[in-house]
Amino acid sequence: MTLALVDANNFYVSCERLFQPRLEGKPVVVLSNNDGCAVARSNEAKALGVTMGAPYFQWEKLAKQHGIVVLSSNYALYGELSARLMRLLGNQAVGQEIYSIDESFLEVPVADAEADSWAQHLRQQIRRQLGLPVCVGVAPTKTLAKVCNHWAKKERTAEGVCIWGDLDPQQRRQWFHETPVGDLWGVGRRLAARLEAQGVQSAGDLARTDSRWLRQHYGVALARMQQELRGVPCLSLEEVSPPRQQIQCSRSFGRAVTEFSDVLESLSLHTQRGIEKLHEQALWAGSVQVMVRSSPFREGFYSGTAHRRLPEPSRDYRVLWEAVRSAAAEAFQPGVSYQKSGILLFDLQAQARTGDLFAVQEGGEERAERLQEALQRAQDRFGKHTLARGVGGLRQGRDWAMRSDRRSPSYLSDWWSLPVAFAR
Repeated sequence: MTLALVDANNFYVSCERLFQPRLEGKPVVVLSNNDGCAVARSNEAKALGVTMGAPYFQWEKLAKQHGIVVLSSNYALYGELSARLMRLLGNQAVGQEIYSIDESFLEVPVADAEADSWAQHLRQQIRRQLGLPVCVGVAPTKTLAKVCNHWAKKERTAEGVCIWGDLDPQQRRQWFHETPVGDLWGVGRRLAARLEAQGVQSAGDLARTDSRWLRQHYGVALARMQQELRGVPCLSLEEVSPPRQQIQCSRSFGRAVTEFSDVLESLSLHTQRGIEKLHEQALWAGSVQVMVRSSPFREGFYSGTAHRRLPEPSRDYRVLWEAVRSAAAEAFQPGVSYQKSGILLFDLQAQARTGDLFAVQEGGEERAERLQEALQRAQDRFGKHTLARGVGGLRQGRDWAMRSDRRSPSYLSDWWSLPVAFAR
């Protein structure tokens, strides 16, 4: 089996440029939730020294000096374009594993001799149909496909595609030597530091390390990675994603929050979003946990959590909200300036157990399902904030809401945000 890793280039930035062509060739940075840190950078912004994860205030002066375009995250736009990208990729391969919002492993449907032309055609098709630039790495293992994708982005001679089988041994050794071990898939900072201290500096060093020593000191996961670097497949293509173990919905506040009513309002919104995710994935929750915390960077840090187990697995807002509100009252401490709130739904099941028959007659779970479907239809037709539940309400302009002052319009999910074209 030959595998390909297709990865969109600077995905969030590419999505923004798709609807704002004026941003082409300019340094662009997309910020995280609450306009905090850099989570996506154009090549031009990288060249100016903006590092991934750097807080905006640290490079704000640099942005003003060089005219860096700074944008808030627009997850509705990115999610829709990601879904379209994954559908297109799935139609071009024998098998597919969606790895992240902008990455997908594919089982290459052609012979090795035709892999390069297939990959180039795939890039052109994505560019033509979606307007997104991608790079493709093709290899016999997932780890090597990741490495080849990295080379396809880094090496200008690759032209967006790197085929492991087309590289001569000398080229492989050179690029392996030039690839830091910390750039490998699954090797984090701490592990990279440990390996470097042992003299394992590059991908080539890791591939040549004694296998028994590696397994003894670093475990089976890194030993498998080494085998994959040597061309021995150890990781299979997961075409069906494993069932979710939990669903988390949380957000930072735009300002410090001290009132319990504001915390409840935010938790109501998180509960509604959690229920939407349960419906999207055909799941029911058996337990819920509430989290509230202050800023970890200020004196007197406080983090409160409380857990409630539901009588039966449910995705009924009334049942979940009663549990969330009860847990919130336990987790909340007066006098604390809260920075973030969230809920965690767990003990997830793919099917609800049969509950009290009288509860169904009184409108229980069946009525909740119909109500959620009606709410979703109304929001799909008229907009996300035209109809809402309970404490979350419809109040716009909440002063505690997460900051997204630089967010672009939701071009693909809001009729009123469609770009206007003038005919001349």
